[in-house]
Order: sequence, then C-alpha cells, then structure tokens
Amino acid sequence: MSRQRGFTLLELVVTATVLMILASVVVPLARNGLKRQQEIELRRDLREMRAAIDDYKRQAEQQKIKAPPAEANFYPESLEILVEGVPAAGSLNRKVKFLRRIPVDPFTGKAEWGLRNTNDDPTSTSWGGGHVYDVYSLSQGTGMNGIPYREW
Repeated sequence: MSRQRGFTLLELVVTATVLMILASVVVPLARNGLKRQQEIELRRDLREMRAAIDDYKRQAEQQKIKAPPAEANFYPESLEILVEGVPAAGSLNRKVKFLRRIPVDPFTGKAEWGLRNTNDDPTSTSWGGGHVYDVYSLSQGTGMNGIPYREW
C-alpha cells in the first residue's frame, strides 16, 4: 500500500486562518507606525521653524542683524527671510541665515504653513501680515492624541 505525501485540506485551512489573523494584526500596526512617524516629523519641523523665528528675534533685539521695521516687533516679515538670510549688523557682505530651507509639512506634502503675527488671535487661521510670530500646519487631520494638527 502506497501512502501519498502532502497536506490535508484541514491543515491548509488552519494555516491560512493563522496567516490571516497575523496579517490583520500587523497591518494596523504598520499604518499607525507611519502616522506616528509623520507626527514626529511635524513636531520637529514646527520646533525648528519656531526656534529660527525666536533666534531671529533675539539677534534683531541685540542688533546683531539688520532690524526689521518697528511695527514687526523684531520678528521676521516672512519665512523666506529666514532662508535667504539677513545682513549682519556692520557688514554689507555677510548674511545670517536661520533655516536651510522651509520644511515640507509631512501631511500636506507642501512647504506651505499657516502663519500668525502678534496681533492675530492664537486660534486664527488667517494671517494679518506684517511679521511672523508663529507657524502651524495647514493639514485638516487630527493627531493620534486627538488634537488637530493646526493646533500643534
């Protein structure tokens, strides 16, 4: 009597079921991991731009760079100025740069950010112009912590 080697139908069904259960656990974890990574990048980008704005203000107050107009309260007029650079005080050739580039928002995929000046309401979504006091994401999404990205 010869015995055939192979898997029974029951063994194949059990194996397929176990693989489906494992896949259903792994896919949400991977999706959450991607969103978590984007949120970390958003926090880092916001922190970098806010630090550059603060550094610009500090150096303008200390007269280390050419001061912006008085109505700007020592804040930069735009994010582009932080990248292009500002003439150093007492030097016509040397420029002080505060950012290498304007970061790309990981959720919108664009290097566009919401801006606020010191006269704007802290929750305002329209920029009054003049100078940049704060930046925020233009993404409509909500973070894993339940707070909209616009409020970060």
